[in-house]
Amino acid sequence: MRAGIVILTEDRWWSGEPKWRAAEELGFDHAWTYDHLGWRSLVDGPWFSAIPTLTAAAMVTEQIELGTFVASPNFRHPVPFARELMTLDDICDGRLLCGVGAGGQGYDRAVFGEGEMPPAQRVDRFTEFVEALDGLLTRDEFDYSGEYYTAAGARNLPGCVRHPRVPFVVAANNPRSLRLAARFGGGWVTTGHPSEDLDGWWRGVADIAGEFNRAAEQVDRDPGEVRRYLSLDAAPVYSLTCVDTFTEAAEKAHKLGFTDVVVHWPRSAEPYAGREAVLERVADEVLEEVRDL
Repeated sequence: MRAGIVILTEDRWWSGEPKWRAAEELGFDHAWTYDHLGWRSLVDGPWFSAIPTLTAAAMVTEQIELGTFVASPNFRHPVPFARELMTLDDICDGRLLCGVGAGGQGYDRAVFGEGEMPPAQRVDRFTEFVEALDGLLTRDEFDYSGEYYTAAGARNLPGCVRHPRVPFVVAANNPRSLRLAARFGGGWVTTGHPSEDLDGWWRGVADIAGEFNRAAEQVDRDPGEVRRYLSLDAAPVYSLTCVDTFTEAAEKAHKLGFTDVVVHWPRSAEPYAGREAVLERVADEVLEEVRDL
C-alpha cells in the first residue's frame, strides 16, 4: 500500500514550498493539490492555482509523484488542459498523476454565473472530458466532436514522458462514473458516500469497492489492473487526529482492496484541523508498516 498527502493551495510559496519538500522527505509516495478556483469555506481566503503550484513543486522535489485532486470540466477545456499536463509532465520527468472528476456545484460554477447542472449532464460532460483528454494526450492531430467539447486536428508533440500518457486517477462514486474509471483509469479514487457515522462511512466504502469490481467487469477490464485510492479524510473523523486513527484507517482500506490512501496536510483550523507533530509521527512510526501491508 502507498500513501499520499494533499497540500492545499492556500499558502504563499515561501510558506507552501517547505511542505512539498517535506512530503517527499517524510516518505509519502504521492502529493496532491485541489484543482479549484475556490473551495467551500475557504473561498473567502487566499487561494492559488493548481498547475503553477504543481510546477513549482516539481522543481523542489525529485521522486514523489504529483497530481491534481481533482481537475474537472467546471472550468477546464481538454485542449489547453492537455498542453498544460504535457508540459508539467515534462518538467517533473514523468511523475505526474492526473486526478479528474465530474466537478461539483460550488464556487467553480457559481463564479461563471452558471446555475446547477443536473447529475446526469455532469456525467455526460465528464465522459466527454475524459475521452477527449485521453485522445489529446495519446494521438497527434486528434479530432473530437461532442456535445460539450470539440477538437480539430489538435497537436500533441512531443507527447507525455510516460507512455501512452499521463496516468488518469478517475474520481467516481456512481455507476456511470465507475465504468468510466474502469475504462480510462490507471487509478480510481473515491470519497465513499457521505455519512456522519464512521462505521456507516466504512460500510459505504465497502459497497462502492464492490461496485467498482462490477463496473470493471462490465467494460472487460481486470479490476486488479487499476490502483484504488481512498480519500481517508472524506470520513467524519480526520485521519491524522492521532497515529492510531491513521493506522486503523489504512488497515481497513487495505482489507477492502485499496492500494493507496490519501490524507490532508494538517491545518490550524477546520477543515483538516490537526497538528504537524502527528503527521511527523505517522511518517516516522507507521508509514513503512502501511507500505508493507
